[in-house]
Amino acid sequence: MLIRIVVDERERNSQIPKLLLDAGVRVDFAQLKVGDYITSAATAIERKTVNDLICSIYDGRLFLQCTDLNQYFSKPVLIIEGNMLDLADIPVGITNDKQLKTLVERLPLAYQTLTKIALNFRIPIIHTPSGEYTTQLLILMAKIARDNEDDNGPLLRKIKKEKPAYYQQLSILSSIPGIGDKLAIRMLQKFKTPNRALNASIADLARVSGFGTARAVKVREILDRMVVGDLDLAGQTTLWDNES
Repeated sequence: MLIRIVVDERERNSQIPKLLLDAGVRVDFAQLKVGDYITSAATAIERKTVNDLICSIYDGRLFLQCTDLNQYFSKPVLIIEGNMLDLADIPVGITNDKQLKTLVERLPLAYQTLTKIALNFRIPIIHTPSGEYTTQLLILMAKIARDNEDDNGPLLRKIKKEKPAYYQQLSILSSIPGIGDKLAIRMLQKFKTPNRALNASIADLARVSGFGTARAVKVREILDRMVVGDLDLAGQTTLWDNES
């Protein structure tokens, strides 16, 4: 019987779908609301490269994704692709790559988070060294599910997922001109609620990493400007560069 795996559209440009096709797997692309791969009615897999893992921990996505995995699938799995220890071998003080330096500094947090996922969410975490091994693992999980008579059912089902409050709060802040996703995350981390962020003083806004005094002044002007009907009493706003 042909093995079928559902793949999220965002994974289309990775090497995994091609490797699955080369192995004779039927690949169906879909816009998945939960997980990156579905190998059975019970199993959705969230795949993270080392870089994406640490970034998703930093911006809060990972815990939300694990919550959804547990809510909608009885046998979820988290795959970490790549070796995090490779980052630990790079001396932080001598690297000129700012992004790489940041990854190295966040490595201890990554292990703390994975411990919580294993213990609190009870989601199995499997490490693979490369995309080739990830592909083999996905195929093996699909084969086991196919041979398990208790694991029957449609791979795709309708999932109506509420938008998490965290993303709603980020959406509010990032909608302000001059504030994108990165600055919205930093504002929420500093002020804890959108209400506090929107009422922060110029001095407090300027203390947010990457914000600066000039941006804080312009944001404060937008938030405080009085508009009567279609008439902007303060005149037209001057646009500025994108966030840092």
